[in-house]
Amino acid sequence: MTAIPERAAPERRRGPVVAALMLGMALAALDGTILATAVPQIVGDLGGFSVFSWLFSGYLLAATVTLPVYGKLSDTFGRKPVLIAGIILFLIGSVLCATAWNMGSLIAFRVVQGLGGGAIQGTVQTIAADLYPLKERPKIQARLSTVWAASSIAGPAVGGLLAGYADWRWIFLINLPVGALALYLTVRHLHEPGRTRARERGHTARTERGPDRTTAAPPRPRVDWAGALAVFATGTLLVTALVQGGVAWPWLSAPSLALLTGTALLAVVTFLVERRAAEPIIPGWVWRRRPIAAVNLALGALGLLMIAPTVFLPTYAQSVLGLGPIAAGFVLSAMTLTWPISAALSDRVYNRVGFRRTAITGMSFALLVLLAFPLLPFPGQAWQPALLMLLLGGALGLFQLPLIIAVQGTVGWSERGTATASILFCRQLGQSVGAALFGALANGILTNRLADAPGDGLPRDLDSVAHALDDSAGLTARAADFLRRAVDSAVDAVFLGAAGAAALCLLVLLFVAPRRFPVHRDPAPDPAPGTRPDKASDAATDAS
Repeated sequence: MTAIPERAAPERRRGPVVAALMLGMALAALDGTILATAVPQIVGDLGGFSVFSWLFSGYLLAATVTLPVYGKLSDTFGRKPVLIAGIILFLIGSVLCATAWNMGSLIAFRVVQGLGGGAIQGTVQTIAADLYPLKERPKIQARLSTVWAASSIAGPAVGGLLAGYADWRWIFLINLPVGALALYLTVRHLHEPGRTRARERGHTARTERGPDRTTAAPPRPRVDWAGALAVFATGTLLVTALVQGGVAWPWLSAPSLALLTGTALLAVVTFLVERRAAEPIIPGWVWRRRPIAAVNLALGALGLLMIAPTVFLPTYAQSVLGLGPIAAGFVLSAMTLTWPISAALSDRVYNRVGFRRTAITGMSFALLVLLAFPLLPFPGQAWQPALLMLLLGGALGLFQLPLIIAVQGTVGWSERGTATASILFCRQLGQSVGAALFGALANGILTNRLADAPGDGLPRDLDSVAHALDDSAGLTARAADFLRRAVDSAVDAVFLGAAGAAALCLLVLLFVAPRRFPVHRDPAPDPAPGTRPDKASDAATDAS
């Protein structure tokens, strides 16, 4: 990424590339938060209230299922072309979203945005690992975490201002200058290592013909398009089943059973296709290597438990504490304030005790925080859950970043994109599973509680209860109090479920993760003017 070795590279030489990464990450980070506050205006203009949730589900679906594909492509063709393609695709989707004429077209164009967002998320994280040696990676990761934190705070405010005082279409058009600057900085300043793919894979061969010695041309990179299609199709059916099950249709209905059966059949097809592929999209070593497999499982559990604060805490803050949407958002944003700070300081911990022990410490504190939530008084004060979110953010920052850095340090340049994409994919898949699982749990608790509700005509699911409490003019004081207590019980059950996910994560770290993560040393680079590859292990201490 820079003309001299990274361990001696001044920060100013990496500055433009870091700025490009942060701007690219801002595109993906702002996407959901800036849109959420404008949904009423969008629905009022375009209609389609019954399907508006697909504005978020469609994006999540496209971004999640393409992560493994983009990871493999970045290892095959380089990070730069994949990131450029992702930014361009995201901006095309943004322009199309701004021109949408009905809800169906807007959802379709959001899928296009998601296809670009998947490339941005995975490739930015991979380039960050390429750009900084192992010992310095918390620096760039903390900056990327700060982007997410700032987006969670600024996004709702910007979205509300644009929707209220301009037009909701500007929510998508505002992406254009940000993306254009990220694209310029990427094209102008991102220079990848001057090494051939042949050397990375050990394919260089030499032949002798008489007195002359010639070097055989390395084989052209092969892309497993059949595997990419199979992975995409399998992921699409699975995420659709998880996102829509229990929402658009009951879990035991024909659509859910058909999607889950199709997922199982396509998973078998994908396994067979990938097993025969020369360069599979999801190589077997992702799960055969103990460090990567353990982190995949741990990050999947993280995605699962994150549903409790990100999805259910705003409902709790509004329905139980009686806060407005903006104030409820600030209760949640407390977590994003301490997360990047904890992540930035995590190297001072894992350089002393190792990656595994640092992650165990972070998740242990997270488990205690999640267990403390059901102990909050009813109805309580806003500062109480906000304090817990501050503590939770600090604990999870100490947990997640060391594991990501540990995995990226175990692989070389030619495998780093695939490894990074696999852990991000597992985390987002965990979020989809968590949304389905905890949504069913919350609605089940509510159903049981509302069976003894005072009077008839009260709502019977979490969304309907939240809307009823938001507009409580038609409720008696007794009925409103009963509904608030029912929501409190449902959210308490969700946080206990999240604590179970944290305990599962600890079991993975204790019994699956290796005690010491190996540190990979990349081979020497091909000489190329103005470029040097990342040599993560050169500046690394043995922090495994």
